[in-house]
Amino acid sequence: MKRFLLIAVFFQLFIAATAQQATEKIKVTDLLKIKSITSVDLSPDEKQVLFTVQAIVPDKQSKSDYSYDNQLWLAATDGTNGPRQLTFSEGGVSQPVFSPDGQSIVFVRAVDRKPQLFLLPLTGGEPQQLTNHRYGASNPQWTKDGRRILFTASLSLQEVLRDSVINPGGRLPEWVDEKPGFSGNEHLRMDTASKPDPDGSLAEIRAYLKKNEEDRKAKVLTKLNFQGETATSAEIRFSHIFITDAEVGASPKAITRGFYSYGSPQMVDDNRLVVNVRREGVLHPDRVQESQVVMLAVDGAGEKELLAQPGKSFSVGAVSPSGKWLAYQESEIGKPSVPKLYVVNLSASGAAGTPISITFDRNKSGLKWSSDEKYLYFTSASNGGTILCRAAIDGANVDRLTSVDEGIGDYDFERGRVVYTKTSINSPSELFIADDLSLKNSKQLSDFNTHWIAKKQLSVPQKHVFTNDDGMEIEYWVMKPIGYKEGTQYPLLLEIHGGPSAMWGPGEASMWHEFQYFCAQGYGVVYSNPRGSGGYGEEFLRANMNNWGAGPASDVLTALDRTIAEGWVDTAKLLITGGSYAGYLVSWIIAHDHRFKAACSQRGVYDLKTFFGEGNAWRLVPNYFGGYPWDDQVKDVLERESPINYVSQIKTPYIIFHGENDLRTGVIQSEMLYKSLKVLDRPVEYVRHPGAGHEITRSGDNRQRIDQMLRTYEFFERWIN
Repeated sequence: MKRFLLIAVFFQLFIAATAQQATEKIKVTDLLKIKSITSVDLSPDEKQVLFTVQAIVPDKQSKSDYSYDNQLWLAATDGTNGPRQLTFSEGGVSQPVFSPDGQSIVFVRAVDRKPQLFLLPLTGGEPQQLTNHRYGASNPQWTKDGRRILFTASLSLQEVLRDSVINPGGRLPEWVDEKPGFSGNEHLRMDTASKPDPDGSLAEIRAYLKKNEEDRKAKVLTKLNFQGETATSAEIRFSHIFITDAEVGASPKAITRGFYSYGSPQMVDDNRLVVNVRREGVLHPDRVQESQVVMLAVDGAGEKELLAQPGKSFSVGAVSPSGKWLAYQESEIGKPSVPKLYVVNLSASGAAGTPISITFDRNKSGLKWSSDEKYLYFTSASNGGTILCRAAIDGANVDRLTSVDEGIGDYDFERGRVVYTKTSINSPSELFIADDLSLKNSKQLSDFNTHWIAKKQLSVPQKHVFTNDDGMEIEYWVMKPIGYKEGTQYPLLLEIHGGPSAMWGPGEASMWHEFQYFCAQGYGVVYSNPRGSGGYGEEFLRANMNNWGAGPASDVLTALDRTIAEGWVDTAKLLITGGSYAGYLVSWIIAHDHRFKAACSQRGVYDLKTFFGEGNAWRLVPNYFGGYPWDDQVKDVLERESPINYVSQIKTPYIIFHGENDLRTGVIQSEMLYKSLKVLDRPVEYVRHPGAGHEITRSGDNRQRIDQMLRTYEFFERWIN
């Protein structure tokens, strides 16, 4: 607690020290100024850092709209001259990687709507298109000798069937396609063996119907996972790995084959790599959640299974520089879980030794090895921030190197220096460098957001902790309104995160602007990480199983009550908002607690039985409630936990948002809630955003992002003034 107070005092002093120049309030259109830094890669000689910058720019086709623009930048690590932009492509670029000698960069750019690899020599000249692969090319990775580049590509089932290299011998899948009325997979061939004719034989009719599907006149669904993020699809797709010489005009060669999906390749040496694979066997791909780790020969000649177990999913983390060690993660299938991290010795024969467990009860990502192979580094969402951690590979200890009050994004290091992106209270994204991996003596390399934010008045979140009724510590943050004065009372907005396993805090970038915007409008903001949130370990993560409503609601409302107890809140002007799972929780809360003046739910879930059929995140139902809507032991739980069943108790003025193409939660959810409230003659407004998916507020159309925030604010103002 003392540490929290010291940090809060520091930032209050920071704000006070800059008060004379910080005279402006955050505006809704400041959203368009935010630049985000990603994909950091340090040159082998540690003298340069390569990164991408996402900016929001005026759309060339429509003056009222805005587009995302992703370009490559390069900066000297000694800070001289400042970063310089390397690419100016209209389509944007992504996934840049230095060659092992540091003389070239490979990156991805779309060509004819397919991703392709480009080479950019740092000695001078324009980027050259390296691949013109018919399946596209993504996720490039250099071989250790710098002569070749691995990449992945996505193929449809029909493309695999027709490709004589990926599918030698023209075999059919082992698993059954699940088209009813056929016992095997012969129909996959018969539909294309005859000439299409609507008046012909049965085979010709089938060929005609197949052509209608290919021409998008019909969409025939026989697969389980037919919902994407914004559209349904009948396609089955497979990810395969290819390799190409790092020379323009070279022909890529397939490393993987068959009706499986391979991913996350990591080179062991110049001739071998380890990859994830999802082997379905006789089960349809949609029926399988397990994944394995295998070792492959680059020439495609051999494959050795390293890690596999029923009910578990294994994923490649990182191979050590010498190829001796493999770091991997193991996840439990069928319920919320924190993946377990292991390192294992890879023998010269490719066999895996005895795993060494690295115990750290948080999610782990961005795994990287130290050059001496004694330590494994990773980032971890933890207690409101994303921290950089260092683990000794003997499993003895894990050191937390950064503060939970900041968010470390992508990072890279070589022998000594480390470069990284960071979200902090006073900036959503900047690039930093430190002289060693302890991150001491860090300095800022970029100023993409620094200058415009320096003029803005910011609210500093104050961290608090309480113990809930189940004995769990709940962390929450309070942000006071801009211009706060002692003795004055202010509206208070309760913000709730989604997931339900998401996590918020000062180090989380996606809400930086929204929180500051509402504080600039004279609102206080309180947000928390209730039971079920990520970033607090597996027991905490599972604490909302069979309890999506009452338990988490109690936690967020306790944070609200404790903020009210500080004495500066106008209790006649309480407001509440949240999206996705938090849209669910808002509707639950206002059906059980009537003190809020107005409420907002975005892209929420309100009837769990309907959500099971409508949303592509449908596995949340069996994972959190132990079964399906028709199971006797589950029916009553889903009935109890669905807010739609308490709709008659909702009297709070309510605005409901949903993206028109949102298939993660599904729009029927919000239509049911809205229509029910209209029949009950309650004060409700329903807003649909055409073309928008579930990620509207994070990466959606920028006018719609602004629209949603302004409509929420305007609706609140109707009821508190």
